Amino acid sequence: MGRQVGVAGFAVTALAVLALAGCSSTMSSSGSADSGQPAGQLANAPVDQPGVAPPKLEAAGEGQQAGTSAQQNRQLVRTATMDLRAADVTGVLRDVKGLVLAEGGYSAQEKSQLDHATVTLHVPGDKLEAVLESIGGLGGVEVNQRELRTEDVTEQVVDIEVRIANQRASVERVRGLLDRASSTSEITQIEAELTKRQSELESLQRRYETLKGQVAMSTLTVTITSQGAPVPVVEEEKAGFLDALAGGWGALVTAFGWLMVVVGAVLPFAVVLGVPTWVYLWWRRRRKSEVVPAATGSGTP
Repeated sequence: MGRQVGVAGFAVTALAVLALAGCSSTMSSSGSADSGQPAGQLANAPVDQPGVAPPKLEAAGEGQQAGTSAQQNRQLVRTATMDLRAADVTGVLRDVKGLVLAEGGYSAQEKSQLDHATVTLHVPGDKLEAVLESIGGLGGVEVNQRELRTEDVTEQVVDIEVRIANQRASVERVRGLLDRASSTSEITQIEAELTKRQSELESLQRRYETLKGQVAMSTLTVTITSQGAPVPVVEEEKAGFLDALAGGWGALVTAFGWLMVVVGAVLPFAVVLGVPTWVYLWWRRRRKSEVVPAATGSGTP
């Protein structure tokens, strides 16, 4: 009986050992599988992870696009002048205005004579160079001078745009205060401030429109001179006796005039200082004349 119990205990112990061994092997295999999964994921992970290289390339591309866009949207004010010589001033003037009108421009100011003409034109900014080339290619026209000036006003335009946006926001804030005002004094003060800010906003808008107008329409001044215009000749005058006499008489009159100017300038001082001086001398002479007889009378026995 005791031997059977001992065999049974030994069998139970062996089964327990085998069960513990199986559990440990299962846990170790599952642990190794778990530890191998992240390694595989890291090994199979792509090199270009988000937040490393691609964002930098994307940011660089956006900056380049912004720079290109800014360069393409430069605000340029362009002015040009042309000095032409032609046999037919009126005909060339008509052709010049026709070329500008065909390109969408217009004549702002014109002054013409028989042998000379000047016209100020406004031309679309993107067509100015084409108009200059067309004018230079007119028949019978000689270009003496051509000048083109360009001013970049991009910073001014951007600055005014920002100021307009800020001023609009300021006007809206003041309007909000006006809606919430309760007393008459508050309403009066807020309305005065609102009027001031609206005036500043309108001034900024006028400046902005002026700049945009100068950018959109370039100014072209064309001067046309006749090729056959006579050159004035100055004839030399021959000097003679009468010419010398007239010159001398003119010099005398001029000198006399300057003399009268000097007299007129000195006369007030002479009156102010001369009259008291004359009165003092007269009084002194009279006093001497009174003293001399008195001295003579006192010396007689």
